[in-house]
Amino acid sequence: MPSERLAIAQVTPFAWEVSHEVNDYVERVARELSRRGHRVLIIAPAESGALVRDTRRAIRNHADTLLDSADGEPLVLGVGEVLPFSPTRRRAASLPVDVARTIEDALVDLSLDIVHVHEPFAPSASSVALRHSRGLNVGSFHAPTERILSTQFAAPLSRLLFGRLDARTASYAATQDLLQRYFPGDYRVIHPGADVDFEHDAHDPVQLLFNAGEERGALRIFLRALRALSLDAPWHATVWSPRPYTAPATLGRALRDRVEFVDSTRLSETEALAGADVLVLASEGIRTVPGMLVRALASGLVPVASRLPAYEELIGQGELGFVFEPGDVQTLASHLSRVVSEPALRERTPGQLRELRTRFGWPRVADEFGHIYEDLVAKRHDTRSKDDVRARLTSRRLIDVDLHMHTDHSYDCATPVEVLLAEARARGLGAIAVTDHNEISGAHAARAHADGIAVIVGEEVKTADQGEVIGLFIEDKIPRGMTLQETIAEIKRQGGLVYVPHPFDRLHSVPDYEHLLDVIDDVDAIEVFNPRVAISEFNDEAARFAAKYRIPAGAGSDAHVPQGLGSVRIRMREFDGPEEFLESLRDADIVRNPASLLYVQALKFLQTKALPPGARRASRERRVRRATGRDRRYTDGRGSRNS
Repeated sequence: MPSERLAIAQVTPFAWEVSHEVNDYVERVARELSRRGHRVLIIAPAESGALVRDTRRAIRNHADTLLDSADGEPLVLGVGEVLPFSPTRRRAASLPVDVARTIEDALVDLSLDIVHVHEPFAPSASSVALRHSRGLNVGSFHAPTERILSTQFAAPLSRLLFGRLDARTASYAATQDLLQRYFPGDYRVIHPGADVDFEHDAHDPVQLLFNAGEERGALRIFLRALRALSLDAPWHATVWSPRPYTAPATLGRALRDRVEFVDSTRLSETEALAGADVLVLASEGIRTVPGMLVRALASGLVPVASRLPAYEELIGQGELGFVFEPGDVQTLASHLSRVVSEPALRERTPGQLRELRTRFGWPRVADEFGHIYEDLVAKRHDTRSKDDVRARLTSRRLIDVDLHMHTDHSYDCATPVEVLLAEARARGLGAIAVTDHNEISGAHAARAHADGIAVIVGEEVKTADQGEVIGLFIEDKIPRGMTLQETIAEIKRQGGLVYVPHPFDRLHSVPDYEHLLDVIDDVDAIEVFNPRVAISEFNDEAARFAAKYRIPAGAGSDAHVPQGLGSVRIRMREFDGPEEFLESLRDADIVRNPASLLYVQALKFLQTKALPPGARRASRERRVRRATGRDRRYTDGRGSRNS
């Protein structure tokens, strides 16, 4: 049994009924994970109307118990039919709206720890799952050949989605290298597994097997090499195709008796491998089939393959087979002549076979993914309550709190401290966090003159190139321009809490997904709702991130004008200090009453940009007098507005 029993979704972009290597991969990994005690769902497009109807009914009516049906055996969820799949097109089919909606419903309603998406290029079932996932996301990329649509035309959308991945794997180093060119990231290479349910026996005559799944030119290279072989030598060749295939009409008479053309309707791949001694792969890089090479090695066959990265990384430097330069017919013919005439070159010892089957076994693949899952789960925050702190909070009254606001101590805000405090009282707030840009004097002034309202001293600090981060419960100003890690270290040194504002609002200066993952252990809370965010999806993404890592969720108005104050508030138990605040935040409610973004932005512009300096000063004094009912009689030590 695993150290923690996880709920895992394996998502494929291909219709489940379609014969495809990715589907085979998903099924074998899912079964191995189920054997380890995990509850595993397979989410896939489906051609079966009955499966789709049953899936949608189960999600709608039994979402709370659906995972129990995956106890001991993977449960397949058919989410709808995609456009007809063409085996000759090396990408997933387009995605209808009803399929996307079913995937969204499943991922929103089911409590999943891991969402493992395969080939998550947009648009596909996998990319939709990645968009709506609230679990920890693992992305696996398999094909080592370039997809023009995905890597070029749709690259910006795919790049945006891939930013949500918490871990990435590639089936081959060649796949890793390809993805690094278009979608840089940390990819772990996990070679696929192979099922072998037969014992390999030598054949007489020697059986050569060629996979016509490679590009057409590879077959021509193979046939030209066969013409160079002696017809007196004991060999026979089979050209096997994974799809319906027609033999070339120009095949010479000498080869017709030696070469047989079959497809998967007559002979399965397993049967083809069981009847062969040597696998020949002659691709020049247009369409490689490394998956069959893996299965051939595990079956005991000797490969003769073109020197391509996807093949060479499996064969090595001649340890497990023979390689030739792409298109080099003469060297290919020489290798084939040797393996036909020298039986020792085709032999595998029992020890070698055991080692190969272990190396390319599915248990090894599942073990590697299990380690990745465990590492991700270990990054989630501990949600256990501190009993003594919880006991103190139980009897406290509920108050409304706004965790993000600015005064005229910020360079882009014209709200005096007095006006802010008066507005906070008028709106019934029990506590506020004053978080001026790169300045702490406004927060100190607010705390010094607060009357009946608690003030958390904070600062929204601009880092060097990784966005902004808020320090709560700090006392000293933190200079701008440090790295994200240095800024967080300074917040912690002061005993403060690290609060990440509008983390995925790409219209603000924000730390990206990867930067957040680097500091995830030090983040105390995340702002999951900010009414000034222009695109609601940014808030949704923040909520998903907080949920997957179990980080306490915060919210704040980010008010730069008094009218925006309290447009979102947190209803939580009254607290004293950062420890009680964080414990109270864990089960707080977020209450939204967003003001018009256009309205508050217009007011901000009028108060900070539209008026000349003299008029702004006069307007400020009038607002202070209205807020306090008296002339302003104290100085607040305001810092530089451009600090």
